[in-house]
Amino acid sequence: MMPSSAVAVVGAGNMGGAMLARLCDMGWSVAVHDSDARAQAQAVALGAVPCSSAGQAAQVLAPQGVLLVAVVDAAQTDVVLWGEGGAGAHLQPGQCVMLCPTLGPATVELQAKRLALQGVDCMDAPMSGGPVRAREGRMSLMVACSDAVWTHHQNLLNALSDQVFHVGTRAGDGARTKLVNNLLAAVNLAGAAEAMALAERLGLAPAATLSVIEASSGQSWIGSDRMRRALAGDLVPRAHVSLLAKDTGLALAAAEEVAFDPPLGRIARELFAQALQQGWADLDDAALLQLMRQR
Repeated sequence: MMPSSAVAVVGAGNMGGAMLARLCDMGWSVAVHDSDARAQAQAVALGAVPCSSAGQAAQVLAPQGVLLVAVVDAAQTDVVLWGEGGAGAHLQPGQCVMLCPTLGPATVELQAKRLALQGVDCMDAPMSGGPVRAREGRMSLMVACSDAVWTHHQNLLNALSDQVFHVGTRAGDGARTKLVNNLLAAVNLAGAAEAMALAERLGLAPAATLSVIEASSGQSWIGSDRMRRALAGDLVPRAHVSLLAKDTGLALAAAEEVAFDPPLGRIARELFAQALQQGWADLDDAALLQLMRQR
């Protein structure tokens, strides 16, 4: 019989793998399932217990353990929980599902209601900051859950990050906060790429110009992080173009539901759509600089 785990991570990619590595380093008992054999092997090498399915990960979860879902989107989340071999059928009352993908608020609300029917708690907990910051415990977690669930899982949340925000008790408010953040991130990244492309066209040294921006009013974290890599020709994906393309669409859908028109958000969404049309879905979103250079 496999030992019980305090946390089971389903999805050990860039962010899930970084969180798993941090927990293993800190001595947590962690189980893992990832459909990608390489990601699974990397997680096991770090000390995680391998599981053949999300359902098995749920079965080895301790009585009040947390199933941490770190897949990409709503479709994958639904498969993890309710698909063939999914975790939902094996989760027990008192356990908790921590939803870390960027999802639409309605999706989170639906999953939380379905889990509640089984007596399973839900933490709506999207994350931001990239895999390096996740590995170091410096990413941000935007958590919506009941006060009781928030208090009960403080040890895990504090182990994952020193930037954890309880944004509300309503399921979906974590998702809403993340969409607001990611819409601004997309606008900032698009602006940074546009500015660097203009600097190059003006004959300026782009790296030196970026240094000035970083010490001046034009600075943004995502602009600095992505443009440094783009200028070095490093488009190895830490955050795929497809992610902000998805997230800007979700953010604009949420805005439409409350009759709000974000013009800069619409422009950002269109730019990421153009990047997808270029076939860059699997590149790092720093590739937006290439798009601006073509203008």
